[in-house]
Amino acid sequence: MIKKLVEQNKNYIINMRREFHKYPEPSFQEFRTSKRIQEELTKMGIPFKVIAGTGVVGFINKDKKGKKIILRADMDALQVQECTGVEYCSTNIGMMHACGHDGHSAMLLGAAKVLNEIKDTLAGEVRLFFQPAEEIAQGALKMLEEEPIDNADGCFAIHLWSDLPCGKVSVEAGPRMASADIFEIVVNGKGGHGSLPHQTIDAVVVGSALIMNLQSIVSREISPLESGVVTVGSFHSGTRFNVIANQAILKGTTRTFNPEIRNNFKSILERVTKGTCDTYRASGQVNYTYGTAPCINDENCSKIALKSVETILGKDGILKMEKITGGEDFCYFLEKVPGVLAFVGAGNPSKDANYPHHHEKFAIDEDSLEIGTALYAQYTLDFLS
Repeated sequence: MIKKLVEQNKNYIINMRREFHKYPEPSFQEFRTSKRIQEELTKMGIPFKVIAGTGVVGFINKDKKGKKIILRADMDALQVQECTGVEYCSTNIGMMHACGHDGHSAMLLGAAKVLNEIKDTLAGEVRLFFQPAEEIAQGALKMLEEEPIDNADGCFAIHLWSDLPCGKVSVEAGPRMASADIFEIVVNGKGGHGSLPHQTIDAVVVGSALIMNLQSIVSREISPLESGVVTVGSFHSGTRFNVIANQAILKGTTRTFNPEIRNNFKSILERVTKGTCDTYRASGQVNYTYGTAPCINDENCSKIALKSVETILGKDGILKMEKITGGEDFCYFLEKVPGVLAFVGAGNPSKDANYPHHHEKFAIDEDSLEIGTALYAQYTLDFLS
C-alpha cells in the first residue's frame, strides 16, 4: 500500500526537491523554504504551527488516542558555491544544498501526503518536524524548546547518504554519528621585532607547539578501542614578515561516540594548553562550545526500522554501515524519546552522484527520494501499530 501511494507521488517529491535545491537558504534564514512547506501542508489540509523562526510542525491525527511519533527533516543549506551544472542549480550565489537537506524536506512532504491520505488507518498521532539550522547544530534545540516532545513515544529521521549506493538502507542500533563540539584557543604572548626574538614571546611558536601537543590526546589518552578526533582546522596569527606576533587563535573540533570521553575533552584541552603555554612563558584560554551529542539508535526502534526496510526493499535493501564521525543535531530528539536515524543510500556514479557531502558537486540519485519517502511512511505505520 505505502509503496504504491509513494510511487503515485514520485514526481511531486522530485519536483519539490528540485525547487528547494534551486533556492537554498542558510541556517535560521530558510524563509522561502518554510513558506513553501506551509503552503504545501495547507493544500493537504494538514494543520501546522511555525516555531523557532522558520521551523514548521505539522499534525496528522492530532490528539488521537494511541502512540505519538515524531518525523523530522532538516531544511537549511551550506555556504558552498555549486558546480554541478544541473538545470535546477542554485540561484543563490555562494549557497548550495550540498548535504541532502532539500531531499529530506521533500521526502517528508511526500510522506505527509501519503500518511494524511491513510490517516484513518493510523493507530496514533504523527507530528512532522521541518527543522531549521541543522548545519549550525542549533535548530533542534530551538524547536524542542518551543514544542516539547516529552509525551511522544518515538522519533524517526532520514539522512540521504552519498557513500551508500541507492537502493540500500542502514538502520543499525547503537552509536551512528559522533558528538561534534567546537573549541577556540587564544594564545597570548608578547610581540616585537622579527630581528629581536629574545625580547618577545612568539605566539606563532607557541601556537605551533600547541597544535602538535594536541595530537597526543587521541593517541596517548584515549583507549585504542575507542574513537576520538581532535582537529585544529584554523590557525591565525601575525600581521607581517618581520613582526613577531603577540597572539594566536586556534579553532577546531572534537568528535567521539563515548559520552564520558566527550565530557573529558574540555579539561584535557585546558590542561594541554596551560602546560604548553607555561613552557613558553605565554598564557592561553580555551573556549569550549558543546555542539551535538552522539546519535544513538534505540535497539527496539531499530528492529522496527529493519522490518520497514524489508517491506519496502526486501532483505537485500539492508546494508550495515560503519558509524561515522559526522555530527547531527537529531541527537537532541533521540535524547528525549527513543528513535532511529536512518541512512538512505543516494550514491550512483552513473548519475554523477558520487561526491562527498559538502562538496561543490554533491548530488543524489533521485530514485532515493522514493525510497526515503516510503521509509518515513512505512516506519510510521509499523511503529504506531
